[in-house]
Amino acid sequence: MKKMAAVLFLMFLSAVVMPTMVFAAQSTADVPATEELKAKARADILAGAKEGAAGTDYLIGAGDILGISVYGEGDMAVAPVQGTAGEEEGEGAKETGSGVPVRIDGKISLRHVGDVEAAGLTLTQLADYLKIVYATVFDDPVLTTVLVQSNSQRYTVMGKVATPGVFQITYPVNIVQAVARSGGFTEWANSKITLVRKDGPKDKLFEGNTFKFDYNGFMKGKNLERNIQVLPGDTLIVH
Repeated sequence: MKKMAAVLFLMFLSAVVMPTMVFAAQSTADVPATEELKAKARADILAGAKEGAAGTDYLIGAGDILGISVYGEGDMAVAPVQGTAGEEEGEGAKETGSGVPVRIDGKISLRHVGDVEAAGLTLTQLADYLKIVYATVFDDPVLTTVLVQSNSQRYTVMGKVATPGVFQITYPVNIVQAVARSGGFTEWANSKITLVRKDGPKDKLFEGNTFKFDYNGFMKGKNLERNIQVLPGDTLIVH
């Protein structure tokens, strides 16, 4: 009986002392994403966009700061940046926080997969694109893409306004809103505005690359359709 009790005691002791067994696994797909795979994935995503998938989602450009993360793995930025918005923004300037910058060549550098081309994609398209690329590293990755700061989509206001300058487009802005955002007219303004667009649409509203807008007429309820949306690269000249 004493021998049996000793055996049972040792069995009980080993069960208590033995560390709990933990089961874990990592993806066995350790082959890095090749340039060929990245190019094909991007081409496939853009091909899908031609069928009307882009919508009004933000279009990424050089200078933007993005937040890229994989669920359960964290931030994928190689070297997150810190800083503040450009001084030319004035109103709306804010801390950027961490993120990965889109370089002048349109690419971003990410952990595990290296450089990928982000410019020209929407945030949704980039998430879909990176899901394909990161599938070579993680099993069924869930990607999150966030616009930390918009630096690529800007317009310029010149002339007789209180605060002329360069403004970031962080939300849709029409001509009247752009004037208000720049502080409104000075006392010498005559309410006539010329919008210059590098690639002006060939329609009845534009004369080549220029568009004329009468602010006083708009305030009287005339030609309301001429209060068009300001696009990246536009220049507004207030006379």
